[in-house]
Amino acid sequence: MANTYNWDCRTVDTYPSHTDSNEVTESDVVYNVHWRLTATTEDEAHSTTSIGTQSLSVEDLSGFTAFDTVTHADVIGWVETAMGEEQVASLKSGLDTQLEELATPSTVTRTIVDPVVEEEVGE
Repeated sequence: MANTYNWDCRTVDTYPSHTDSNEVTESDVVYNVHWRLTATTEDEAHSTTSIGTQSLSVEDLSGFTAFDTVTHADVIGWVETAMGEEQVASLKSGLDTQLEELATPSTVTRTIVDPVVEEEVGE
């Protein structure tokens, strides 16, 4: 079975105005992304989510994208690039492990079904 992964990177922090190291000034510069990565089993029986934040470099704004034209796909790409392939793979691997545990738990919390016995308190 192949798990699917879905990024939600729609919440971002911006600088209303920011000047980079080359003295380029832009407005509404995204510098931090609040992300959520959800993994779901192929049969959609189980899902699990990891959340976090990712800082973005704003030292060079030469490839700047105006905020009103930024797409969700853009932000996902920025997050994955900032994290690096190894960290993204590690996140997905951790989610895969959680999905395996949900599908075939190694421990289960159970409740004894015997009726509760009330004890008399002496006077």
